[in-house]
Amino acid sequence: MAQSVLDAMPGASTGSLLVTDHLNYWDGKRVAPRSSTDAEDVFEPATGRVLCQLVPCQAEEVDEAMRSAHAAYLKWSKMSGMERARVMLEAARIIRERRDQIAKLEVINNGKSITEALADIDFAWQCVEYYAGLAATLAGQHIQLPNGSFAYTRREALGVCAGIGAWNYPFQIAVVKSAPAMACGNAMVFKPSPMTPVTAVVLAEIYKEAGAPDGLFCVVQGGAQTGSLLCQHPIVAKVSFTGSVPTGKKVMEMSAKGVKQVTLELGGKSPLIIFKDCELENAIKGALMANFLTQGQVCCNGTRVFVQREIMPKFLEEVVKRTKVIPVGDPLLDSTRMGALISRPQLDKVLGFVSQAKKQGAKVLCGGEPFTPSDPKLAGGYFMSPCVLDNCRDDMTCVKEEIFGPVMSVMAFDTEEEVLKRANDTTFGLASGVFTRDISRAHRVAENLQAGTCFINNYNVSPVEVPFGGYKNSGFGRENGQVTIEYYSQLKTVVVEMGDVESLF
Repeated sequence: MAQSVLDAMPGASTGSLLVTDHLNYWDGKRVAPRSSTDAEDVFEPATGRVLCQLVPCQAEEVDEAMRSAHAAYLKWSKMSGMERARVMLEAARIIRERRDQIAKLEVINNGKSITEALADIDFAWQCVEYYAGLAATLAGQHIQLPNGSFAYTRREALGVCAGIGAWNYPFQIAVVKSAPAMACGNAMVFKPSPMTPVTAVVLAEIYKEAGAPDGLFCVVQGGAQTGSLLCQHPIVAKVSFTGSVPTGKKVMEMSAKGVKQVTLELGGKSPLIIFKDCELENAIKGALMANFLTQGQVCCNGTRVFVQREIMPKFLEEVVKRTKVIPVGDPLLDSTRMGALISRPQLDKVLGFVSQAKKQGAKVLCGGEPFTPSDPKLAGGYFMSPCVLDNCRDDMTCVKEEIFGPVMSVMAFDTEEEVLKRANDTTFGLASGVFTRDISRAHRVAENLQAGTCFINNYNVSPVEVPFGGYKNSGFGRENGQVTIEYYSQLKTVVVEMGDVESLF
């Protein structure tokens, strides 16, 4: 089943794959689009060639997927937590067994390095495994009332949830949304980004192969119009969205009309604060990890790097030296550490931010230019050299707005009080970080940073057991961790009278 497109993976190389399988999935099978008149090209970032064509789902197709998911929900929600866990554990096993093929397909569709993609797929099977472990633990509370009466609570599924994914972690996001939803007894209709439509369908096939009811995880393709259909569909009980702040606001507005629950995982412009008493080697490595994973296309990246003035020269010297030698190129090579950006418009947008930064007075210490790898087949790819900007100010566009590319903006600071004020002076609040040897300062700074996550002496470390989500315009709700169960379930109170009714009438 799930071997269809994966069968081609062992022999596939950058620039060699053409995906012809249908990309929609419901009723336990891939579904052909009803019409191909609105077909859109999907590109391979590393080469710029067409990888496949995507046909957006129309209202009738979304409705078919919803009805398929609802039928599956009625079966799945009646199964015990242990029964659901067995299916999910089998799905985790299949993902783990096929990690190399899935990661390779992810790289071809997304452009990130194979090293990162393998880690993403490992996170995915661990996520399914983690929520399988929680499925059988869902429980309510017993409350004793007077005269032998009592009440109890039941944690119940919501119904059909809609998931809307982003293009930077296509397979992983599909899992992060579906695994806790399924553990709670829900079904999901998932819409991947139209730029990365390929691997979510593989996940749907894996769930079916593992024993999930047909329709439990459906995939509909499309862009904003299809997303609107999901948010407004009467069957949908909850919408979980990952993406930009403007789109998140629209999702929230559309979902509100149907009083649907919403989880929003939106953008960020996160501060990374490096004090002079830090372990400098770790801080340098942390800054690189905070800015250049997935070509800088990570919502929680620490792109505003505040460095205490006394250590700024040494920090910049080392960061620039290491940034200059980051291997950029064919993302399927084990030696590559930075692949291609997702699209030509995204590449142009990031390069535009660098150009604007220079005009506003920033100094480019390295990178920030289009990059053409030596391999001729990569000539049309969307590559750029990773960039470090010095002489940045808090009012610069590159410091205030989310760039979503490999651009690090570095600024000096003098005191803790000053840097906290500057770090919090943003509409975003997704993540933050601090490097210091002073344990009191570390916890004090973590307490005062206005962000959903604070990393101390590391950055971008997000195991599945740990909740993830934002403050302010970076969204609300949480993904990962035990708390996510609360966002995919609802509480019912049952009151039991053991005596006679006392009436005022």
